[in-house]
Formats: sequence, C-alpha cells, structure tokens
Amino acid sequence: MRAINPWINFNGNAEEAFTFYKSVFGGEFAKIVRFKDISSTEFPVAENDANKIMHIALPIGKNNVLMANDVPEFMGRTNENENRSKISVSAESRDEADKIFNGLSAGGNIEGHIGDSPWGTYAGMFRDKYGIEWIVEFDPSYNG
Repeated sequence: MRAINPWINFNGNAEEAFTFYKSVFGGEFAKIVRFKDISSTEFPVAENDANKIMHIALPIGKNNVLMANDVPEFMGRTNENENRSKISVSAESRDEADKIFNGLSAGGNIEGHIGDSPWGTYAGMFRDKYGIEWIVEFDPSYNG
C-alpha cells in the first residue's frame, strides 16, 4: 500500500479550513475543483453551491494528501460535533510535532496537551477550530 489519505467533509468552509492547514503544513494545493466546474445539464448545481469546494487536495510530506469537499446543501449538514474520527500525524521530531500541534490547535480545543505519553511517544490530541480531530505524535523508536 502506497498511502492512506484522509478525506474530510465540510459545511461550506473547506477552502477556509484548507487555507489554514496550508499555513501550518506548507506546500501548494494540488487540486481545487468547485461545484460550478462540474455543472452540466446532466448534473445541475444550485447557485448557492456553485462556489463551494467539490474537491481540494493538499499534499503533505512525501506520500500523503489531505483531501476534502463541501457537502452540497441538498445532502444536509455534516454534524461538526460528532466524532468523525481523528487524523493522525506522525512527526519526524519533537520540534516538528510541537510546530504542527501548536499551529493546528490554534483556536481549537485541546483534548490532550502534547507531551511524553505513557506508551513512550511524544503526543497530543485536539479538535481544531473547524471541528476536525487530530492526533500529533512523534515516536523516537520508529526507524522508518
């Protein structure tokens, strides 16, 4: 398996969230497709969904891509308070873990402060300001 890439659903603020993620991780968007870009007579798009994100991709690291879309209004809202699952980031150092944790958790709710864990890693957990749950971890024993 080459990679597993997380895909997140948003309620109209995918572009804002991904601009924030880009400010933390760096890099450039590999793709941005709006619903109006795929609109046709076979697939009409409502005016209020036209500028929303149908697909956005942000490469992170060597083989990872964080992806997302906005859920069109006709499909209903994504519950931002439910446990949608967590995105786990494996950092290459304590400094990188701190940078990512502090950057992504800004304006969010910290569920577990970053620090030494009982299982031998350096880890922290939070829900970012967009309701997405993250775990940031550095494992000094990992040699991969």
